[in-house]
Formats: sequence, structure tokens, C-alpha cells
Amino acid sequence: MSGRHHLFVPGPTNVPDRVLRAMHRAQEDHRSSAFPELTHGLLRDLKPVFGANDGRPFIFAATGTGMWEAALTNTLAPGDRVLAARFGQFSHLFIDTAERLGFRVDVIDVEWGEAVDPGLIGAALAADKAHAIKAVLLVHNETATGVTNDLAGIREAMDEARHPALLLVDGVSSIGSLDFQFDVWGVDVAICGSQKGFMMPAGLGMLCVSPEALGRIETNRFPRAYFDLRPQILHNDQGYFPYTPALAHLFGLREALDMLHEEGMAQVAARHARLAEGVRRAVHAWGLQLIARDPESRSNTVTGIVVPDGKDARHVIDHAFRRWDLALGSGLGRLNGRVFRIGHLGDVNALMLLGALAGTELALHDAGIPVPYGAGVAAAQRWYHESA
Repeated sequence: MSGRHHLFVPGPTNVPDRVLRAMHRAQEDHRSSAFPELTHGLLRDLKPVFGANDGRPFIFAATGTGMWEAALTNTLAPGDRVLAARFGQFSHLFIDTAERLGFRVDVIDVEWGEAVDPGLIGAALAADKAHAIKAVLLVHNETATGVTNDLAGIREAMDEARHPALLLVDGVSSIGSLDFQFDVWGVDVAICGSQKGFMMPAGLGMLCVSPEALGRIETNRFPRAYFDLRPQILHNDQGYFPYTPALAHLFGLREALDMLHEEGMAQVAARHARLAEGVRRAVHAWGLQLIARDPESRSNTVTGIVVPDGKDARHVIDHAFRRWDLALGSGLGRLNGRVFRIGHLGDVNALMLLGALAGTELALHDAGIPVPYGAGVAAAQRWYHESA
């Protein structure tokens, strides 16, 4: 098929030409005296993307899944008790990782499509008079449902409970795209990956760690090897990495950080909010429903759309891919077949999204869901024109 493939899954996202060119280069000596300039610059410029002054960033050749393990094993002791909310596939997998590592997880189950009520977190911590719970695990932006949690409210609830638990946050589909305030929200560990807001191929896992959480690294006693932050600290201070780094990805990250800083993080968040609103208006014009029920918690990076009863979202996705060269996100876990997702994060603009919405309308018709031709595109057009 001629022309470009249209990638609108919520990760991996489109890689801009600037990043591709930066990654397409010869390998070099990662032990040379010139290399610390790259390392120190990356670690310095990651901090404002996290919204951190006091937190310390780290970079691994890994993915967000690896960063779950790094966050848990560096800050907790074997068998520690943690509190976690499950409200979508990725929060479910975060919990599964913790359980497989031997942690005891108190699970708060929330209906998929709903955000976590900060009061539930606060009540669970207030009931823990002995402070046996050592950490709260939370996904900031649940990619499976398109729901964004109120991290500021959750931190407030934790403080009101006067509980010392650490706050470990998955920001994979939010950091680099949505407003994220590591310091202000009192986050202790935030994790992310390169393949979403950072506009890169998958392959880098990143995390930011608070001084409080860093203080646990020497005393937590959890067995660690590759994901041990102690050798990272030792080598990063000198401008190097303890293991051979993913060089092409590091050069890509350098360019991606330049692009984010040129736009400005406040402007990045505003762009994502504007683009997401256009998608939501298109869905409304189609007469379809969002899986995210509360308008206040709907994500600005991904929209989950429910197909009518008796229809299969997998048919929409397959028609979009095979007939119209458009990649849409699938429904995950219990939402498989019920939901398809449109990713609108990273290197994307209004005209790109209008093309994706047009292709989605065609695929909906192919799947036997006859939405009005052009209705969603027109609704998004009006919004993008009015809000420009």
C-alpha cells in the first residue's frame, strides 16, 4: 500500500524524523572521556519532564515493565506489604509483578473505567495503625481504559492519614505527555518508558526516585542484580553506566528531550488536552460511548471506545489495519472485543488525528457499525478550529 502507515495505538507512538536521524549514527566508545557530557545532560534534562528538582533520574535498557521491578526491589524489603488499586489491565499487571516478587498486596478493586477515589487509599492507610503497609502502588494513567488518576488528591489523602508509605507511580503513558509534578505531588518513585511521550522506539526504561526512597536502597535487603540502583549511582556520578548502554536510544533520547524542552512541558500538556478533546467530541458525534465514565478523569493520551452490544471491537481494529492502513489499540484483558482505543500522544497534531478519525469511521462501517460519515471528523474539525 502506498503512502505512510497511520499509527494511532497508545504506544509505541510515532517517532519523529529528528529522533530517527539522531539514532541513525555509528556506535562509539561509551567509556571515552567525552561520553559523560551525554550522560550528565540526559539525567539533568529528564528532571523537568518528571517535574522534579529533588528526585534523581535513572535510565536502563529496559521497558516500563522492568521499571516496575526496579521500583519495587530497590525500595522495599522481601515480603513487605503494599497497597494497590486495580482498575485496568496495567494496574492489574503492576500488582501481578509485585505478587510474583513475593510482596503481600492489599488490593482495592475499582470498576474498569473509573478513577481511584483518593478516599479509598486514605481509609486503607488510616486503618493500618501499625504502618505495616510500606508503599502505595498506583498507575497514573491507565492505558487500557483511558482514565487518569488524581495524584495530587491521593497524596493529600495519604498525608491526612499520617502514613509513611512510599508512593510508587507508573507514569508510562503520562510522563512526557501529561502534566506530571513529581515534587509537588510527593511521588517517591515514578517510572516511564521511551515508546510513548518520549516519541522513541521501545527500549529505554526510566525512573525518578525521591531522596526518601533513595535512602531505602542500602537497607531494604531485597536481592537485586541488573536493576540495582547502587551501581547506577556510582557510575552515573562519573558520567557512565555500569553496563553497556543502548547507545542509539540514548542519542534518540537526547533529541527527544530537546524537542520536549523546545515546546515546553506546559505546552506539551496543553497540546495533548486539545487533541484529546477533539477525539472525544468525535466519539460523541458517532453516538458511541467511552469506557472512561467521568469526564474529569478522561485521559488526554488515549481514548477507549465501547462498541455497541453484539459487535466486536476486534473487527474494527482488523478492518482499520488491513483495509485502511490504520493501527488502532485493542481492548486489553476483560475489555478485549468490547473496546478499541485511539492513541493521541507523542508526536501528533490535529491534522494527523483528523486522518485517523476518518479512517476509524471507515473501519466502523466495515465492522457493521454505521456511524454517520464525516460526523466525527466534522466535530473534531470544529473543535480544533475553534481552539487553535
